[in-house]
Amino acid sequence: MDQQTVSQSRREINRVNNRDAILRAAREVFTEIGLGATTVRDIIRRTDLASGTFYNYFQSKDEVFEALTNSVGVVLRASLRQVRNEATTLEDFVQNSFHTYFSYYADNPQDYHLMRANPNADTLSTRLSAVQGQAGLNEMREDIEAAMANNIVPETDTGLLTAALGGAAISILDEMMENDSIDRDEATRFATQLFMTGIAGKQRKP
Repeated sequence: MDQQTVSQSRREINRVNNRDAILRAAREVFTEIGLGATTVRDIIRRTDLASGTFYNYFQSKDEVFEALTNSVGVVLRASLRQVRNEATTLEDFVQNSFHTYFSYYADNPQDYHLMRANPNADTLSTRLSAVQGQAGLNEMREDIEAAMANNIVPETDTGLLTAALGGAAISILDEMMENDSIDRDEATRFATQLFMTGIAGKQRKP
């Protein structure tokens, strides 16, 4: 390997390391004080980089937040699609979707707190980011339609079912993360029971 190639390789490694350092620092600051209160200066102070280095990688704090939430969304969406596409019964479809969603945040609480760091994330479509949230909803609807075509999910309004599943997942997740007495399994059992038999069905169980 010639000297020029070595130098280029080192520069690329430095670029990757610098970008990662900014992302790590931003995650900490966003989680501690929220997106709205965070400044670029707050982020760069958590690194060993010169202040101007930030703008070699990102144009604003919002772009950093988008990069972080996109990385979460891509991983979570892929996991959810996999379990939904592997489901062979309605209960599998519902239960495995909820369990995968709750388990991701139980195992990655820092991502939950990052999600919560955005004060404007009050709806399902913006809870992670507008792009990732909407993509996740669209994928869920597509998977519901495919499951209906395969007689796994009964015929119903796909838009309403998507909204119901997504809204319940968000709300129950919040309760789970804020209440130490509720774990991922209990949250999954409750959510699954709610959609499979409803509250009245649960009450009728001996």
